[in-house]
Amino acid sequence: MSSMLSSALRNLPVSSAWAAGAFTRSLSCSSPFQAAAQPKTKKTLGKTGVKNVVVVEGVRIPFLQSGTTYADLMPHDLARAALQGLLTRTSVPRDVVDYIVYGTVIQEVKTSNVAREAALGAGFSDKTPAHTVTMACISSNQAMTTGVGMIAAGQCDVVVAGGVELMSDVPIRHSRKMRKTMLTLNRAKTLGQKLSLISKIRPDYFAPELPAVAEFSTSETMGHSADRLAAAFGISRLEQDEYALRSHSLAKKAQDEGLLQDVVPFKVPGKDTVTKDNGIRPSSLEQMGKLKPAFVKPYGTVTAANSSFLTDGASAMLIMSEEKALAMGYKPKAYLRDFVYVSQDPKDQLLLGPTYATPKVLEKAGLTLSDIDVFEFHEAFAILANLKAMDSDWFAQNYMGRKAKVGAPPLDKFNTWGGSLSLGHPFGATGCRLVITAAHRLKKEGGQYGLVAACAAGGQGHAMIVELYPQ
Repeated sequence: MSSMLSSALRNLPVSSAWAAGAFTRSLSCSSPFQAAAQPKTKKTLGKTGVKNVVVVEGVRIPFLQSGTTYADLMPHDLARAALQGLLTRTSVPRDVVDYIVYGTVIQEVKTSNVAREAALGAGFSDKTPAHTVTMACISSNQAMTTGVGMIAAGQCDVVVAGGVELMSDVPIRHSRKMRKTMLTLNRAKTLGQKLSLISKIRPDYFAPELPAVAEFSTSETMGHSADRLAAAFGISRLEQDEYALRSHSLAKKAQDEGLLQDVVPFKVPGKDTVTKDNGIRPSSLEQMGKLKPAFVKPYGTVTAANSSFLTDGASAMLIMSEEKALAMGYKPKAYLRDFVYVSQDPKDQLLLGPTYATPKVLEKAGLTLSDIDVFEFHEAFAILANLKAMDSDWFAQNYMGRKAKVGAPPLDKFNTWGGSLSLGHPFGATGCRLVITAAHRLKKEGGQYGLVAACAAGGQGHAMIVELYPQ
C-alpha cells in the first residue's frame, strides 16, 4: 500500500504555505480569556429512551517531560494526585462514586490495576470497584466510554474515568534466558542443582530487554510510520515544522492566558508544587530545521521538534447521568454523545485512526463536518497525514469505501489551545484532556458541538461527539 499511496498521492497539491497560512490564521483566531461567547442554537443530540451522560468536571496534573519532576514517583502516585485534584475541585463525596476506570499503556508490574491502587490512595472506599483498561494512546478514551456505557445501561450513576502514564520509570526485564534460568533456579532443591543451573549462565543472559515504543506485529515505531505517511502524502519537513511551531505557540498563548483550566497543581513529595506543563517551548523554524531526522535516517522528515516528547502525567474526569448531576446540584460542562472505535492496517495505516473514525461518528450523530464548532485531535504523530487523507477523494474511494472525502477540519477551529506536540502526551491520559478541552473551548468560543479524535498503536482510533451543556 505504501508504494500505491506514494505514486497516487505524490501529485496532490502540497505547499508549505498551507501550513504557514494555517499557523498564522490559527494564531489570529484564538480568542483571549474573557466571558464565554453565546453558543449557537442547534438541535440537541439526545435520543429518546437513552440516558443523557454528562461531564461534570475534568482535571489533569501538569504534563511533564519524562525524566523531570515526576521521575522518582510511581504511576499510582500520579493517578492519585489527579483523583485528589478532581475531588478538591468538585467536592463530590467519595462514597457517591459507583465505579472508577483508568487507562494506562505501559503497566507498572507492582500496581497492574493502577485504578484500584490510586483510588485507595486517594481515599475512596474499599467498597468502590475499580479496574484498568489499555488501548494504547486511546486508553483513557476507552475508560471514559466504559463509564458512559455503565451509566447508559443503568448500572451506575457516577463514574470517575481517567488515565495515567509514567515514562520516567518503565519496566526493564531480564532477558528471557535469564528469566527462565531464575525461575528454574527457584525450584531447584539441592545445592548441586542450583550450582549446575548457575554454571549455565552466559554473558548474553545479562542483556536487558528494554521496552520499545514499537508495534509488536510489525516491529515498527510510530515515528517510522509517520515518516512513511509523510512521504506518501507529500508532506514536507517544513510543513511538519510549521505545524509543530503552531502547536507550541498556541499552547503557550493558552497557558499564559489561563485557558488551560483543567490543570490542577500537584505538590510532589520532597519537591516544589508543579503548576504547569513544562514541554511547551515555542522555538523558531531556523532552530527546528537544524535537527536531524529521528527515525528514518538520513532522509526522514520526522524529528524531535515536530513529534511529541515522552511524557509523564495523569487525568481524571467525573461522569454522571444528567439526572444525578442535577440532583446533586452540579452544572454539567457537556454531554458525551456518540462515539466510535475503528481499526485499520497496523502497518501502512497505523496512525490514520482519526481519518477513519471522523466520518463514522459524524454519520452516527447525524452531523456534517460543517456542524462541528471545535475540533480536538491527538497530535503525537502524523496529524498532517490525517488532514491530507481526510481531504483526499482518492483515499476515501480507494481505502475507505466512500464515494467522496469527508474534508479536512478548518484550522481556525482545530486544536487552537495547542495539542499533544506541545502539551505532551502521557499515553494513557491524553483522551480525557481532549474531551475536557473540547468542552471548555465550546463554552469559551460559543459553539455547541465538538469532535474529539485520536489514533492509537495497533492501527486503531477513536472519535466522539461532545455537546455543550445548555448555559
